[in-house]
Formats: sequence, structure tokens, C-alpha cells
Amino acid sequence: MKRFMSTLALPALVVIGVLVFSSLYIVDVRERALVLRFREVVTVRENPGLGIKVPLLDSVVKYDARILGLPTSPMEVTPLDDRRLVVDAFARWQVTDAQRVYQATQGLGLPRVQERLDDIINSNIRQVLGSVPSTTVLSDDRTPLMNRIRDLSRSEAEDLGVRVIDVRLTRTDLPEQNLTATYARMRAEREREAADEIARGGEAAQRVRAAADRTVVELTSEARKKAEVVRGEADARRNAIYAEAFGRDPEFFAFTRSMTSYERSLRGENSALVIQPEGEFFSYLRNDGSDRANPVPVPAPAAAPAAEAEPEEDAAADVSEEAVAPTETNREGEPLGANAGVKLTPMPEALASPPQEEPVVAPGAAD
Repeated sequence: MKRFMSTLALPALVVIGVLVFSSLYIVDVRERALVLRFREVVTVRENPGLGIKVPLLDSVVKYDARILGLPTSPMEVTPLDDRRLVVDAFARWQVTDAQRVYQATQGLGLPRVQERLDDIINSNIRQVLGSVPSTTVLSDDRTPLMNRIRDLSRSEAEDLGVRVIDVRLTRTDLPEQNLTATYARMRAEREREAADEIARGGEAAQRVRAAADRTVVELTSEARKKAEVVRGEADARRNAIYAEAFGRDPEFFAFTRSMTSYERSLRGENSALVIQPEGEFFSYLRNDGSDRANPVPVPAPAAAPAAEAEPEEDAAADVSEEAVAPTETNREGEPLGANAGVKLTPMPEALASPPQEEPVVAPGAAD
């Protein structure tokens, strides 16, 4: 009998151990658990720790209580301006009521919850983005749109026993067939703006170039005008000096003119001159005309004491070396070069033409 009892004790202990082990379950801090009996919820465990259930009758279903992510698949939406966009989003959600999750999914677990959430979020994305123009969707500040999608999804997800924490639009782009046309339009717009800028720059450059050319013409004309005025007044001064110098001795004037004519005509080049040697043209070759000259007499300086002569000579030398401004005037009586804003260069007094005086006739010379 003792041997029989010892033989049954070991299996009994094993069975008791299995029953005890199957009646215990552990809830992790990251989980929420449901105790089911014949698929009916008996106990809801949200606190971590060790739990007891009825062996062979009760089962435990656990759900992840952490914040989970749900990326949505890309989809096409049509905003208010009928411009199609490709949009995808990313949602953050968390199980808040495990019993409602079990009842809403009929025990299929979190994969079924994710499918239902994906449908809810996609539907709300289409609804919200379809009520605004595409410029708002493509703008940098899309926070109000994402908050609206989150609030709508959160209210619909409460029946699933989950809470939608946040929804973010990760991509908003044009469909592939529209990108080429859009890029071509953008490129044409940029090229048009570049052409406008180039045209405006060319116009501004042309204005600057025309103003510079006009300034050059004006300055050149003004300088040429002043040069002609100065040249004309200088020619007048030269002619006046020539007239004054030649008027003192007409014979000398005729002599210099003849010498100039000889120089120009008798060059020995391939030319022939047929003229009578006895003509007036060769008169200065036969006679230099000194007997007909009429030089201007220079008055003799008065005698002075020897002591006073040296200072006066020094003073005359100093005065002769001093530069004096020319006093020639134009027809209006103004100094030469005054109309053109030019001041004539002074010349030494020694080079100035001496005043012409009447010759002094000594008494008794007439006799």
C-alpha cells in the first residue's frame, strides 16, 4: 500500500503543479490584460503584477500599452482647387481601453486595430485636405490641418478603445505625371523673369552709355569751341604783330615775302618755271633792297653819371627779365582768350615790341 501511495504521489504533485502554474499569469508594466472565460471578459488588469485565473476555464489576452506608430500608405487627394496631390501621414496612438479593443476587433488583436485606424486616418485626411486649396496644403505651416485631422481621428477612434495622440503629414507632393509639366512651367517663369532682368539691365546700360556719349560730345564741342576761340584770337594777335612789325618797314616786309616765295618755288623738284629774269619776281636776287630800307630809329639814352649808371643798368636788366602780360585785345576790346576762359602766358619784356616813336631831327639838318 505504501508503495502504491508513493507511486501516485508523484503524478498528483505534477498535476497540482500544472494547475497552480496555469492559474497564475503576469502582467507587464507595458501591457494591459483581459481575463476571458468562454470569450467573455471576466477581469481587466491594467496594473502590473501577478494575477490568478481559473485553470482550463480562463484565458488571458494582453495588449501593448505603449505609444505605437502607424504609417499610412501614400494616397492621392484632391484639394479645393482640383489640383491632385500625393499625401502620406504618420500617426501616434495608444490603447486606452483593452476591453473595448477586444470587443471592437472581436478578439483579432492589434493588427485589426491598425487596419481600422488606417481607414479612419485616410478618410479624415481626404476630408480635411479636400476643404482647402492646394497652396495651403503645400505651405510651410500645415499645423492647423494636421490638428484638424488628429481631432477628427481621435473622436472616431474612441469606439475602438484607443487614443490618437498625433497625426503628421510626412509628404505632400504632386503626382508623377504632373511634376514634369509643373517643372516646365516653373522653368519658363524663371526664364521669363531672367529675360526681363536682362532687358532692364540692357536698358539701364544703354541709358548710361547714351548719357556718357552725350557728355563726351558736349565736352569735346566745348573744348573745340574754346580752342577755336583761342586759336582765332591768337591768329588775330599774330596778324596784328605782323602788321605792326611790317608796317614799320614795308621794304623788309616785301623782302621776307620774296624770300618765302623763293623757298616755295625754287625747290628743285620735278617742276618747271618759265619767267623772264628781268621780271619783278627776281628783283631781290639782283639787289637786296637795303637802300630802300626804312629802319626805325632808336633814341639814344641821355648821358648819366658813372655812379648812377650801374644801378640803372642793373634795374633795366631786372626789368627786362620780368615777365609782362600781353596787352593785345580782340575786336570787342577784351583781352585775348577771355571768351574761352584762357589767360595768355606772360612773356619777358625784352621780347615785347618797342613803342614806335617819331624820328628826332637835329637842328640844322634840313639845311
